[in-house]
Amino acid sequence: MSRHVVVRTSKGPDPDDLAALARSGVATAHEAAGRTGLVGPELRPIYPGARIAGRAVTVLSHPGDNLMVHACIEQCRAGDVLVIATTSRSTDGMFGELFATQLQARGVLGLVTDAGVRDVAELTAMGFPVWSRAVHAQGTAKAVPGSVNVPVVVAGRLITPGDAVVADDDGVMCVPRADVPAVVAAAAKREANEEAKREQFRSGVLGLDLYDLRPTLERLGVTYVDGDA
Repeated sequence: MSRHVVVRTSKGPDPDDLAALARSGVATAHEAAGRTGLVGPELRPIYPGARIAGRAVTVLSHPGDNLMVHACIEQCRAGDVLVIATTSRSTDGMFGELFATQLQARGVLGLVTDAGVRDVAELTAMGFPVWSRAVHAQGTAKAVPGSVNVPVVVAGRLITPGDAVVADDDGVMCVPRADVPAVVAAAAKREANEEAKREQFRSGVLGLDLYDLRPTLERLGVTYVDGDA
């Protein structure tokens, strides 16, 4: 078998679960997953305010070459998130407006890439969200083979095709497909708990008391002194 493959697969999380993860956002989903799943903080959104969750379609490309990004687009469907990794570190601008136009036509929600992106003004005007390692106008070739829908590592995090990818202003995280229902349930429970705490904080309750942290301070040797004397 060739070491360069395009894998056709429809496996992915339930769309209702993905919608729930999008509502929860990265921070809540990360906590609900046992504080796991985060992609490295070097991947940042190109514009603020976007929040998505979708099925991962992965691309493994040679650095400085976007041939396999072209090859992956026909494997994408509505509700997907495209995830691009390179075989070695790259910041070249291997994705831009024309790719985004094709993906939007297929209902793809956005892009997470461990490389660079360009045409940021156009992508922002289109409302196509991208989380990238770099913004860089450096052009790329279309000459070197790679693979589509294989496991990839993006900013230190393993992402497998069909996993759930959640992204917002707080960054990017991945939930393995098998874990999605449990994480969705835990996130809903966490959100309800946080709303109850929020109401108490609004009424003037302090976190020191709600979380019973005063004994912890005492145990750690923290003392109060009067500074006005």
